[in-house]
Amino acid sequence: MLTLKEREIKRAVKEGYARIAKQATSDYASRCCSGDADIPEELSKRMGYTDEEIQAAPPESNLGLGCGNPVALALLSEGETVLDMGSGAGFDCFLASDRVGPSGKVIGVDITSEMVEKARANSRKGGYANIDFRQGDLENMPVADNYVDVVISNCVINLIPNKRMAFREAFRVLKPGGRLAVSDVVLLKELPEFVKSSTEAYIGCLAGAIMKDDYLDIIKSIGFRDVRVVAESRFPVESLISERSGCSTPKDPAITPEQQKKVADSVLSIKISAIKP
Repeated sequence: MLTLKEREIKRAVKEGYARIAKQATSDYASRCCSGDADIPEELSKRMGYTDEEIQAAPPESNLGLGCGNPVALALLSEGETVLDMGSGAGFDCFLASDRVGPSGKVIGVDITSEMVEKARANSRKGGYANIDFRQGDLENMPVADNYVDVVISNCVINLIPNKRMAFREAFRVLKPGGRLAVSDVVLLKELPEFVKSSTEAYIGCLAGAIMKDDYLDIIKSIGFRDVRVVAESRFPVESLISERSGCSTPKDPAITPEQQKKVADSVLSIKISAIKP
């Protein structure tokens, strides 16, 4: 059961991403009109997506969120069933859909109804027949036990106060032998208190991040095997709190430029794979 503080954080994150979803359509229209439509695309390239992948998904599904490319990490095959934890407007789901083909299936779960509605609209526009977007908590997902071949997630688990519950759910829904492929933000050293106590920084994928070793220990303790750090790199703090990245509140930055310098060396983008035995 979540504590009062954890429930408050979840509510703040949900409200923050609801605002992002509502702004996304008007922001996309304004970028197109102003010739500035490449902002999410450029952010996505920095995260590891190719030009071909960016062009393959519906444009309005790419909000410039995330910190990696879990679809590439997952090495998906034709006919597999994939679950995206924290699917947002559906960008990674649409890429996964192409990889698993008509005989495969993709399920996107997101806590925010506005994001789910946006993802469903993108799916209808693109004519995707093998994707099912569902609203639900990642700590209690509306997905059957031992149902999916692969679980992916992109810079979302850090937003969840009780990460152990989220990874336990990932373990539950995976078939034996199923794969976990996660891109996320972790820490090399503890963040200053002014970041930890910032709701804006939490929505910005920063204040909820935990130490790298603690993150890996949680995955291992749930029962996953062959837990591997496939890649890691410094991730610019300004990308996490940029208004244009969509990973912050729309009006105010999470922390000042001066404070950014104090935390820049703490943040790491990490790509992890694991197996459910």
